Amino acid sequence: MRLGVRAHDFGRLPADELAARIAAHGLESVQLAPNKAIAGPETDAGRLSPGLASGIRRAFDRHGIQIAVLGCYINLGDRDGPRRRPQLDRFKEYLRCAHDFGCTIVGTETGSLNGDFSRHPDNAGEEAFQIVLGSVRELVREAERFGVFVCIEAVERYVISSPRRLRRLIDEVNSPNLQVIYDPVNLLGPANHEQQDQILEEAHDLLGDRIRIVHAKDFTVSDGQFRELPAGQGRLNYGKVLRWIKARKPDIDILLENTDPATVAGTASFLRTAYRDA
Repeated sequence: MRLGVRAHDFGRLPADELAARIAAHGLESVQLAPNKAIAGPETDAGRLSPGLASGIRRAFDRHGIQIAVLGCYINLGDRDGPRRRPQLDRFKEYLRCAHDFGCTIVGTETGSLNGDFSRHPDNAGEEAFQIVLGSVRELVREAERFGVFVCIEAVERYVISSPRRLRRLIDEVNSPNLQVIYDPVNLLGPANHEQQDQILEEAHDLLGDRIRIVHAKDFTVSDGQFRELPAGQGRLNYGKVLRWIKARKPDIDILLENTDPATVAGTASFLRTAYRDA
């Protein structure tokens, strides 16, 4: 495995300083959301350029850090089409500049019928699925033009919430340019966490051929409240996850979440040991 982090968990800094801070922890890769992580020039829609992207890539290259995925997390399921449009346009801009960042993957979750991303009771319904399907088809067409990949991350409270629903999306879009970010904890919630082994096996069976990136965090449940934690501090069956990765995706980028410069060393040590022993 190649171990990395979300770059913005180390702060919003000039690219060279940010890359140096990450490299100092012995990490190899990042998920980069430029507008969250890079101080200086604006990188939002209409402002991104190949030159700016290449400069950021060179800064990370100097410190031996690979930009494994660009994070552009937008609400693909927003019922309000005019509000959804600029988000899709921003994602397309990242797809067009992905190669300049030295990267081929742009990732997002699918969001909610609610514009503020909050849980909606109809997120599991057909209307929500069709809105996301139309959005993803549009983005994948752009990805095909530029030889890059759209990576979708399923989240229990959002429109694409389970391995089965994500597999349906993959099958209906029917393009190799649609791939998967696998975050095991995001598939779980207050109502289904006790079935985690079954859900993890389903994810491996249904999505394994499309998984390009793995996110690593943990969870606990107390008084019915589902809470996310750094990897190794909760109840996720990491043995099951890491055995599958070791057998099927041994060199994949595993990106730590729910960590920061003060805690990353311990979290990274846990993952390396658990991977070795899996």
